[in-house]
Amino acid sequence: MPRRDLVAATVTGARQPCAGGIVHDAAGRLLLIERGRPPSLGSWSVPGGRCEPDETPEQACAREVAEETGLIVTVGRPAGRVERDAPDGGIYVIDDFVCELIGGTLRAGDDAADARWFDRAELMRLPLSQGLLDCLQEWDLLPRC
Repeated sequence: MPRRDLVAATVTGARQPCAGGIVHDAAGRLLLIERGRPPSLGSWSVPGGRCEPDETPEQACAREVAEETGLIVTVGRPAGRVERDAPDGGIYVIDDFVCELIGGTLRAGDDAADARWFDRAELMRLPLSQGLLDCLQEWDLLPRC
């Protein structure tokens, strides 16, 4: 069921509900996309984006992962929630979920400039979106390899 408090707030531009997917492959690598548009243009992040009207964060998560990476996932447990400044002066309220890969072919799409799997050493060398590394560490969701 839609989060009415957040969905209604998007009308004012103050708080915008968003969702992201944290996906590991069988080797334990983490799926990331390179942002092709602001905010955080050129940085790497988990796939995700804004919830559409009457769309739950879980539905938005699955849709955004598919649009940005070409991969199909099952949305699992919540990983956590973060809030980030939106370019319009509002706030993105982002619900991130742990997802299981079930199919598709990896390719960058929608507003992703690139999409790839990263191990822990590679992740540490990337220009990551604000706060991503801290969240992944706090939620114990860093790449397992």
